[in-house]
Amino acid sequence: MKVYSEFANLWIWRYVGDRLKWYYNVSINNYPAKYLIAKRVEVPAESYRDFTDYREALKLYVELTERSFEKLRSNIVKGVEDIDEMPIPRYSLLDLARDIVWDILKECIYCRWRCRVDRVKGEKLGACMLTSESRVGCYFHHIGEELVFRGTHGSGTIFFTSCNMRCQFCQNADISKDRFNGMPTSPRELAQMAYVLRIEGCHNINWVGGEPTIHLQSIVTAIWHLGREGFKLHPRRDELDKILKVKTDYYIYNVDKNYANYKGEFNVPILFNTNMFMTEETLNILRPLVDVWLPDFKFGPGRCTIRLSRTPWYFETVTRNLKTIYDWGEDMLIRHLIMPNHVECCTKPVLEWIARNMRDVPVNIMDQYRPEAYADPSSPEFNPQVKDIARRPYPEELEEAWSYAEKLNLLYREVTFEKKGRFVFIP
Repeated sequence: MKVYSEFANLWIWRYVGDRLKWYYNVSINNYPAKYLIAKRVEVPAESYRDFTDYREALKLYVELTERSFEKLRSNIVKGVEDIDEMPIPRYSLLDLARDIVWDILKECIYCRWRCRVDRVKGEKLGACMLTSESRVGCYFHHIGEELVFRGTHGSGTIFFTSCNMRCQFCQNADISKDRFNGMPTSPRELAQMAYVLRIEGCHNINWVGGEPTIHLQSIVTAIWHLGREGFKLHPRRDELDKILKVKTDYYIYNVDKNYANYKGEFNVPILFNTNMFMTEETLNILRPLVDVWLPDFKFGPGRCTIRLSRTPWYFETVTRNLKTIYDWGEDMLIRHLIMPNHVECCTKPVLEWIARNMRDVPVNIMDQYRPEAYADPSSPEFNPQVKDIARRPYPEELEEAWSYAEKLNLLYREVTFEKKGRFVFIP
């Protein structure tokens, strides 16, 4: 198909293709998405729904991921196993993921705050201010993401409301600080949104916000629907009418189920676009479900994160999680936003850590910071305590950041400058 050939032949793959090989092959339907593999990993019959709490279930989940899931995925890459020849068990790793996230929601530890509130009952709220309900602000073909994600037909982006951080400069503040923004959406409706985006040609499903981590129960269950229902998710007229209420570009794309076809099953890579402020439990749950990671790495190890984001434990949490998924061999592209007056305290330490620990991971060192929300001096909500970031970065600050990345020999040029029409930064 034309959409595959155009995406497959993008120039960017010559530079980052080796680091995003799994995602690339799932996107063009050479490989099955991880959730289709997880659907084939059997959970032993004696363990079927027979756990006293999520901790026991999660222990088994991690063991099966490492022992069975990763072995099967490796064999698929090698061409020695084919999932369409494998039986689908009564109860699988995909089913177990769905059950675990809802059990955890009763004492929520999705993110690093570990609030342990019962979000199912909703009588007490944690840092994210959410119950079990998820709301979608909008979804569409995102043509502003990195080229590897937007490709030729866009990244299938679904924006959730609310967040577990309090960034004073948030560019999505309308949804991140307003938990009642958007439309209440069931997990199956989320899956139908993803379905529509994919058969319109999107190269991935991009879960974002706000922050997607705090909607883990809805996202994992939506992925479960993608795996278990597949093409049966095709919406009826009344279902389509509802989900189109928050779709902002539904009138411009052709529809073709072959965009999503892997040997007769619905196939789409899962992209997790996250602030990475999540627990190890959440990371383990997502491992056999997420095909490519798009983490932010905002702050250095100092107190900037407390003052600018009201978030403790930031640097140690994000670096632990990044190192974990790197050691797993996951596909990943890191984003770092250059902020005014924060090159020395944040940008340089962040880039140094990446150079020491994962130099071969693509890094987008972004220059599009603008003062928004509480950092906007023209806003009545302006916070004078963050006046140091109440402007755009100076050109000298941007060049200093990029020059430092050159010095560290990071893989950043192509993903950082591809929209500018030049791919080599000259200090």
